[in-house]
Amino acid sequence: MSPTSSMDVLIRKLQSISDLRGGDIDVLKGIQIQEKDFLANYDLVREGDRPVSSFVVLDGLLGSTKLTGDGKRQITSFFVAGDIPDLHGLHLSVMDCNFTTLTAARLGFMRHDALRAICEQHPRIATAFWRSTLIDAAIYREWVTNVGRREAYTRMAHILCELIFRLRSVGRIQDHVADLPITQAALGDALGLSTVHVNRMLQELRRRGLIATTGSRVHALDWSGLTHAGDFDTTYLHQRNPAV
Repeated sequence: MSPTSSMDVLIRKLQSISDLRGGDIDVLKGIQIQEKDFLANYDLVREGDRPVSSFVVLDGLLGSTKLTGDGKRQITSFFVAGDIPDLHGLHLSVMDCNFTTLTAARLGFMRHDALRAICEQHPRIATAFWRSTLIDAAIYREWVTNVGRREAYTRMAHILCELIFRLRSVGRIQDHVADLPITQAALGDALGLSTVHVNRMLQELRRRGLIATTGSRVHALDWSGLTHAGDFDTTYLHQRNPAV
């Protein structure tokens, strides 16, 4: 895979949230990246690390995670193709969370010194990166609300809506059908639910005709109904031209 084609998913993501021009896109395509493949459940970055590079998700699903003192895991956000989960590492020298692959994933690593130089020389790219980190913060706020104040059924519907919407935004899926090879245990860690409760909520969504599942494939049969069930409003994702 060439550097140009590898960066296409990042460029599409940034174009969906910011105003990039031809020259900016050429600069992004010229970024040197080191691609690596990882299996699921691999800790890419650990709390306390001092990384010298950030990575873009080229394929797969990642999570930012925190561990309690007794080893319980809370997933605080999902990251899909086009996202740069640890972009804030450009300015925060010590990482305060873990980044873990939740499925098999392909990542592209970009050195911080190169990214800083690009941001200094190309303000629109710097603005796009800044906007991306602000949207990540908006997602965190929505997740706090989801886990803290919504019922289990609504939490599950909401997270499925978010994943489907974000994957559509970067061209990874069409219609409302997504391959989500994520375990029910990981969904539980994201939603603050037991695996048994996760299974029950998925069954309830199927029973009501909102989704159909086959293996890891999730089809939102009734998108309007699913968004209503999940109290899902796309505003917090700040897309320039929101998909429906």
